[in-house]
Amino acid sequence: MKKILISVLVLILFALSIGIVNSEPVKRGDINSDGDINSIDFALYKLYLLGGYQINDITVADLNGDGSANSIDYGYLKLYLLGRISTFPADEISTPTPTIPQTENALLIPHKSWTCGMPEGIPKPEIGKLVFEVDMKLDMVYNLGETPYGKRQVLVVKSGTVEGERIKGTVMSGGLDFQLDISNGVTEVEQILVIKTDDGRYMYIRSAGTGLNQNDLRMVPDIEVPKNGTYGWINNGKYVGRRIVDTVAKTMKIRVYDISGIDVKNYSDNSVTVTKPENIPYQPWDYRKANGERKGNVFITEFVQLGESQSIGENKNGNRNIIPITGGYVTGSINAKILAAGADYQNLSNPMTIDARYLWQTDDGEIIIVRNGGQFGSLVPTFEVRKDSKYSFLNTNLYLSSDPSMGAGGVTITFYESRK
Repeated sequence: MKKILISVLVLILFALSIGIVNSEPVKRGDINSDGDINSIDFALYKLYLLGGYQINDITVADLNGDGSANSIDYGYLKLYLLGRISTFPADEISTPTPTIPQTENALLIPHKSWTCGMPEGIPKPEIGKLVFEVDMKLDMVYNLGETPYGKRQVLVVKSGTVEGERIKGTVMSGGLDFQLDISNGVTEVEQILVIKTDDGRYMYIRSAGTGLNQNDLRMVPDIEVPKNGTYGWINNGKYVGRRIVDTVAKTMKIRVYDISGIDVKNYSDNSVTVTKPENIPYQPWDYRKANGERKGNVFITEFVQLGESQSIGENKNGNRNIIPITGGYVTGSINAKILAAGADYQNLSNPMTIDARYLWQTDDGEIIIVRNGGQFGSLVPTFEVRKDSKYSFLNTNLYLSSDPSMGAGGVTITFYESRK
């Protein structure tokens, strides 16, 4: 034991001496600032996690760009040293392009693949009437890197508050925000939030957003509230929003404006159109539907832990019931844990449909976006993961799902390889 402690001290002193002498700018993963990323950095990172080493500049250890240094970053360092990734997710985060003054007041015409429910154009949100503001704290920020659709970042909501003239409430934990940065600077966002009002009612908000850059990102929320009751007035509005994110501080703010009295045609003479490169596939808004497929070999089995239901009830889009996902595990061809994020955003109207959105974290640290949707008897799971990941086959292979089998505290689901 004494020899081990002496060896560790020598290693630390050696690393510190190199860091002091070296005047070159530090880079992510180079824990001892010697200009190289190697097994010494890996050993020092482990010591740091065990409380035996101090990292003065957290930037070198924050490998996924979420503002902290933890076991997830340690996993990315391991993948780098094994040659499975060539860059860290934090190095791939693009710097937002400054807003172009002459376009910030223009009507934004979305791309045909991501219309946000307003193909005719999204006006500047601030020309409408402010309805409410949402201030949120983020639990986690996951930078997946380059997926088939672009650079993907997933934000997981920890908590939040809602303030408006006619509504007040809190944001339920586990909300998801999927940001996509495309190579030409365009940003697209899908966001799913659940709000509980001060008088105990639930609201479901699924938003789509787009922008020529992150500084002028415009959101279009689809808000579901009970048809009858205190908040029925929300069904009569037409809404756009502004989203502001600080991944370092782990905060996100949403401002929602009502533009129902505004004719966007009045802005058509001053408009800009979102374009996207032709060589990339478009991200989907709806879940995949099977086409003449049958179940093949078992791929994985998952046990999904569930929280208490959050019922919206009858609303303009059906009968929404939300069951939060609070954890679980995956076994089979992939071994992973299910993160406490997302939910089954099911619609109980006939025919009943499931639309579960959640995240896996594999045993070697990879984050995988999972969606399992459809009617009972025909559920179809899809995945999104880094293009250079060893799990990249998930992006293209087809799978089918069993119906959920209820158990104590959750459900068991089996995914199968799809066969024609």
